Formats: sequence, structure tokens, C-alpha cells
Amino acid sequence: MKAAAQKRHALRDDQWDKIKDSLPGKKSDSGRTAQDNRLFVDAVLWIGKTGAPWRDLPASYGKWSSVHKRFIRWSKKGLWQMVFNTLAVDADTEWLMIDSSIVRAHQHSAGGKGAPLPQQIGRSSGGFSSKVHASTDSLGCPTKFILTPGNISDCTQAIPLLSGQIADYVLADKGYDSQQIVDTILAMPAQPVIPSRSLRKEPRDYDRHLYKQRSMVECMFAKLKQFRRIATRYDKLASTYMSFLHVAAIWIWLK
Repeated sequence: MKAAAQKRHALRDDQWDKIKDSLPGKKSDSGRTAQDNRLFVDAVLWIGKTGAPWRDLPASYGKWSSVHKRFIRWSKKGLWQMVFNTLAVDADTEWLMIDSSIVRAHQHSAGGKGAPLPQQIGRSSGGFSSKVHASTDSLGCPTKFILTPGNISDCTQAIPLLSGQIADYVLADKGYDSQQIVDTILAMPAQPVIPSRSLRKEPRDYDRHLYKQRSMVECMFAKLKQFRRIATRYDKLASTYMSFLHVAAIWIWLK
């Protein structure tokens, strides 16, 4: 039973073949050769999907403390983001969709009593939270992430999200309707597909049929939150939570 459950969270052979050459420790790399990269990645996927504490990692994956230390080391080196970026090179950017999603912060993610709340955790009416800002391609695969405190407005991260990306159309809800964002999209150059807010004196035309495709970014967030470590933030460090975001995004790209 346990073996079947672990296999359910593990990579298939075809998925592993797509990323194995992007990981460190190959025979062609300098330094020590990693013999257990696949087992290690499967261990991280198990932690990410189940949301379990590191100490509860099944012994078949190895010593939990060693796996945890290696995960942190890869996070500091930006290796998870590097693998994600390698896969995202193949993004279909005819359409680019942007949105955000609130993530509740578990009490384990906060500092000690009376301590400040750094690490992209903010206080809002619903309690402590973080917000994941993301962009997706035409197929609903993630292309970029930004993490902020939960009380940060969506529109403040639109321009950083779009920076360095290309598309023919950019889809977003009316919360992103600002002239600065529209001008940024036109300068990409791309066409904004964003409904006008009721405050606009002259509503802007947009492709209503194409706008229906924006639901794909919401579906992407739903897939991300199948990873319980994403749906609830347990990590104290923003960098660690971002690494799990990239791990979950890698899983989406590999599916």
C-alpha cells in the first residue's frame, strides 16, 4: 500500500527523461556524481504533494534531514527555478494570461511571538497570507511567478510579471485595468484583452470571445494547489516556498 502511494507521487520514466540532463551531478559535471537524483526529486514531490512535515518523509526516500538539507541547497542555488525556466522556454505565448491567488499562511510559517512578518507574509482581514502572482501561456502552463504579502494589490505586480515576456495578446481581469498596464502591453507589442472598470468614462473595447480563455490561468492555480505545500504556506522562508512553487510548476509542465 505504501509503495503504491509513493509511486503515485513519483515521476514516470518519460517525465524523468525530460529533466534529468538539467540537474547537477551528471558524470560530465565537475565534482561528485549524484547517483540518486531521481529518488531525491521524487522525495521532494512527495513532500510537496502531501504537505507533510519533513520528518514524516518515508524512510525509503532516505534520511529526511539529508533530503531537506539538499532541498535547501538546491533552493539557494536557484536550481528548481532553472529547471522550471528550461521547460518554460517551450511556452506557447500567443496568449499570455496573468492573475493572482491568495495562500493562507500556517502558524508554522510565522516567526516567534512578537516578531515581525518578513518573507512575503502580510496581515489582511482573513489573517496572515501570501499572494502568488503568475502568468501562463496559451496552454495554461505557468511561465513566471512573483510572491508578495497577501495584502498587496494585484495590479502592482502586472508590469514585473510581463517584463521580459512576449505575446500577441495579454488577458487579465478588470483588476488590471490601468492605463500604465495597458501602455506596457501595447509596448510589448501585444493587444490587451482586459475589461474596463466601471469608473472608466470611455470603456475600452476588448475581444470578449478570447477573454473566455482567461479561465485557463485559474485552472493553473487549481493545479498548483493540488500540492498541499502550495495550497497552505508552511515554509518560513519565501525562497523555500518559491522553490515548492517551481517544483509544482515543473510537475504541470511534465504532465
